[in-house]
Amino acid sequence: MIKIEALLDDDGVLKACKACGHSGAGKAGNDIVCAAVSVLIRTTVSTLSNRNGITVNFDAPERGQLWLETQHDAEGKDFLCAVGEFLINGLSSVAGEYPENCKLTVKKC
Repeated sequence: MIKIEALLDDDGVLKACKACGHSGAGKAGNDIVCAAVSVLIRTTVSTLSNRNGITVNFDAPERGQLWLETQHDAEGKDFLCAVGEFLINGLSSVAGEYPENCKLTVKKC
């Protein structure tokens, strides 16, 4: 199972997201749950990395592990909030459709 934890600040702005594990929904390289989670997180990182006012740290230290952390200033806050909401909605959709393979937890920090 892929376990995903997203951390939001008090204003609902994405601070971090960590995904660990393997979904087991298919063979390596053909697992749609893994692919969906990977694409959502990697696209979020790519989108945020090119935006003024936002700093993103990202790593995928080994297969089955992805994490990102964000920082923002006033200029980047609204964009980060919107992209973070997109990420959470996408991950929630995957977790809802494949509850045996993916679990999303959203926490406020």
